Amino acid sequence: MKILNLYAGIGGNRKLWNDEHEITAVELDSEIAKIYQDFFPNDKLIVMDAHQYLLDHYKEFHFIWSSPPCQTHSSFRQNIGVRYRGVKPEYPDMRLYQEILFLEYNAKCDWVVENVKPYYEPLIKGQQLQRHLFWSNFEIIDKAFPKDLIRTSQIPDLEKLYGFDLSSYKLKNKRQVLRNCVSPELGKYIIDQLKRL
Repeated sequence: MKILNLYAGIGGNRKLWNDEHEITAVELDSEIAKIYQDFFPNDKLIVMDAHQYLLDHYKEFHFIWSSPPCQTHSSFRQNIGVRYRGVKPEYPDMRLYQEILFLEYNAKCDWVVENVKPYYEPLIKGQQLQRHLFWSNFEIIDKAFPKDLIRTSQIPDLEKLYGFDLSSYKLKNKRQVLRNCVSPELGKYIIDQLKRL
């Protein structure tokens, strides 16, 4: 299966996908992209804006996974950061809804868009699994996943939780990079939903 993995980060969602797939990963941050490539050397890695790449290449894949930036949708950022910690409010990043609508009306392949459960009522209803919301054009059977406690976990806990050793990498915010990961078990579960269809 040809898979497009957008906003790939270090590859949390991809970690338990096997190597039978032809995977193209798109990540804008070259430092994070380098880490992804180290963990997944057989994947084709493109360093560029994933939003634009989707628009230009969506017809080339059998399955698309998109995880657009979630920070401006985050309930923690809004309810704790903005209200109590002096974080500056921002407009929600609407690439999330642009991509859902774009894929819904244009993509002929299977697709899923992942993001956090937002601080507001979602503009398009999604399906919650763990701390994430998913929008897709195929059925994802509900399943309970253990809480990942990312708000209180420190770097060693998150490395163990997601199975990534980042000790040899110098990153500005290693904890945030790990917190941005989708649980590998959840990523595998989504791929397995496609296999049962």
